[in-house]
Amino acid sequence: MRVLIVEDEARLAANIAAAVREGAGYAADIAEDGEIGHYLASDGVYDLIILDLMLPKIDGLGVLTRLRKKGDRTPVLVLTARSEKESVIQLLNAGADDYLSKPFDLGELIARIKALVRRGKGIAHPVLTVRDVEVDTLSRTVSRRGEIIDLSPTEYRILEYLVHQPKAVVSKRALLEHLYDYNWERHSNVIEAHVSNLRRKLDRGLDAPLIQTLRGSGYRLILKADDAREEAAE
Repeated sequence: MRVLIVEDEARLAANIAAAVREGAGYAADIAEDGEIGHYLASDGVYDLIILDLMLPKIDGLGVLTRLRKKGDRTPVLVLTARSEKESVIQLLNAGADDYLSKPFDLGELIARIKALVRRGKGIAHPVLTVRDVEVDTLSRTVSRRGEIIDLSPTEYRILEYLVHQPKAVVSKRALLEHLYDYNWERHSNVIEAHVSNLRRKLDRGLDAPLIQTLRGSGYRLILKADDAREEAAE
């Protein structure tokens, strides 16, 4: 997952970004004003936008209104001061999904971020299950048939992203865009290596793989065990 933080207070933005990366395991980019925030958000690669209300150039309401008018449905969490309740109501009515008053607890922020990302993908429970695999998005642990599987942070993030959209074919480009920060140098062969390691760990000792590789298209989960055995037999 990848989060855009539109916040002009540099120290607060950096603290939020660090919390997002360490507390949620998500990638995070920072925009220091509304104009840059709107430009980056328009790329459509973010799973959540954290939007400050008072911003230089374009304020939070302006950014939100422009995104929603274009049909952008990315979940938006608004940050504001308690004295701005009327503005918060206006923002919620304009399409914001949640808000948090300053100052706030970073633990609460992370919990709200995870809940909004889940709801944005039509998921309610934090433990996601595909066949005999469970992904606990709170503890960031994975088990198969009840046995904990030790994954690297990147392997876990790839699996979590796939499990959030179990019926989709996910391209290598989409994984690069949703799992890494803006400044990260992207190479698709890195994704191939991580997916290979992930499959090896998930499928060890089993004849029913969880992840299918579609040459030239990307990856998707195999939702039925019978289909997985057919895939393994080919």
